[in-house]
Amino acid sequence: MRYLRLYLYFLRFSFSRAMEFRLDFWFRIVMDCTFYAVQIIFFRVLYTQTGFLGGWSFEQSLVFICGFFLIDAIHMTVFANNLWWLPILINKGDLDYYLLRPISSLYFLSLRDFAANSFVNLIIATGLLAWALSSYPGTLGTVPVILFLLGVLNGSLLYYILHICFLIPVFWLHSNRGLGDIFFTLQSYAERPDRIFSGYVRRLLVTALPFSLIVSFPTRVLFEGLTLRLLLHISGVTLLAFLFLLWLWNRGMRAYSSASS
Repeated sequence: MRYLRLYLYFLRFSFSRAMEFRLDFWFRIVMDCTFYAVQIIFFRVLYTQTGFLGGWSFEQSLVFICGFFLIDAIHMTVFANNLWWLPILINKGDLDYYLLRPISSLYFLSLRDFAANSFVNLIIATGLLAWALSSYPGTLGTVPVILFLLGVLNGSLLYYILHICFLIPVFWLHSNRGLGDIFFTLQSYAERPDRIFSGYVRRLLVTALPFSLIVSFPTRVLFEGLTLRLLLHISGVTLLAFLFLLWLWNRGMRAYSSASS
């Protein structure tokens, strides 16, 4: 309950601050809507040259890409601002304030800034996904849709884990963004159906660098059903990724030098 009350305080503060910077508020909306339009047009053009991509029709890929929009919007609203500041705080030795709080430092640093100016984009992304699901010409059962949405939430967690894991090396590298540029390069793999990849690349994308688990696997659950093997794979990789994050964060904390040291 203490963590929930703290997060509600974060929300109140973030919304009040967003109203003070209205230009940034509208800029983010326009920027993300442009991104959504470009991605949908890209897939539409792609499907003029082929009937299926990775075994999916255009309508199925539309659900896939709108699922990614929602995951990206959740990340931008909940986590992105916090992760942008993390390397700066580490390099300046300014983490002390957060480390001295009587709560988890990882929780505080990951969730303290709720991007209220991205919240509208979260609503838009939700609407696009609802449109894609309702436009699908086949029959989608209630249970598969619920499992898909749960998979999208899991994908949001996995997206956050991967992003912060690429930033934590700044504890040792003392660079501006850690390995953040590599993360954004690899992120493009999450925006494509996993079955267009093969061999060791695909194995890497569903295990050690599980970008294909973010939205491809939830979409497969929606259209192909959930098998025990798929459930264990998604759950196991997500759990191992989270445990790796905790281990890496604790290692980083031991390497951290504060401004006062």
